[in-house]
Amino acid sequence: MQHLIWNIDPIFIEFGFLKIRWYGLMFATGFALSFMTMQWMYKREGKNIEELDTLLWYMAVATIVGARLGHTLLYDPAYYLSHPLKILAIWEGGLASHGAAVAIIFGLYLYGRRSGDGFLWLLDRVPIPTALAGACIRVGNFFNSEILGTPTDVSWGVVFARIDDLPRHPVQLYEAFSYLIVYGVALQIYRKTHDKPLKGLVFGCFLCMMFFARFMLEFFKTEQAMYDNGFILTTGQLLSMPFFMVGLGFIIWSMRNYRAKLIG
Repeated sequence: MQHLIWNIDPIFIEFGFLKIRWYGLMFATGFALSFMTMQWMYKREGKNIEELDTLLWYMAVATIVGARLGHTLLYDPAYYLSHPLKILAIWEGGLASHGAAVAIIFGLYLYGRRSGDGFLWLLDRVPIPTALAGACIRVGNFFNSEILGTPTDVSWGVVFARIDDLPRHPVQLYEAFSYLIVYGVALQIYRKTHDKPLKGLVFGCFLCMMFFARFMLEFFKTEQAMYDNGFILTTGQLLSMPFFMVGLGFIIWSMRNYRAKLIG
């Protein structure tokens, strides 16, 4: 059976000492597309678009710091604590969506206090473009030949020649496609509910969809954690479960409040 042989150089273009990697390019593309989505939402709701510059910085820092710390401290703490400077090497790849999620929520809280925008208002909007950025980042992982899938015999299996000669599930692309679906569905929920008293609904749906997808895709991934957690489930699945439950709680809370206001 013929499989795609993936042996792309992770470096997109090189100018002397300056190297632009595919991973960095996809990361930047994700933030650019996310910014455009937020611009559309701000215009739609008559918000000051100039405020987005500050919000973008909050989200960029939160995403990078949270995702990197999440990967280094949750998946391979022994290595990174013994090589602390490697924590800064984000161009080598290695970002955890769980760490990014926590940091983004904290960043939104800080930004909301500074700007006066409601915390829940931000939670129902910022996660939508975050899913789009996540899709782009996973494509960057594909270019980096990292976050590998399990070996497979399916016709669309990919051989990552820089790693080994085994055809594997292109789980990075599975995840990117899943995040695009999350983006599309969350955007539609926002369009239908943004002018209704359903605070927290979009955020709750986002968490449930995002981390349900993440939980299921772990079955097609090689274990990323460099240690045995002692459970049948992977570290990624164990970390996804609390986020899914929080999302479910937000959905129930939002719907109950909405019904209470209708009755009242």
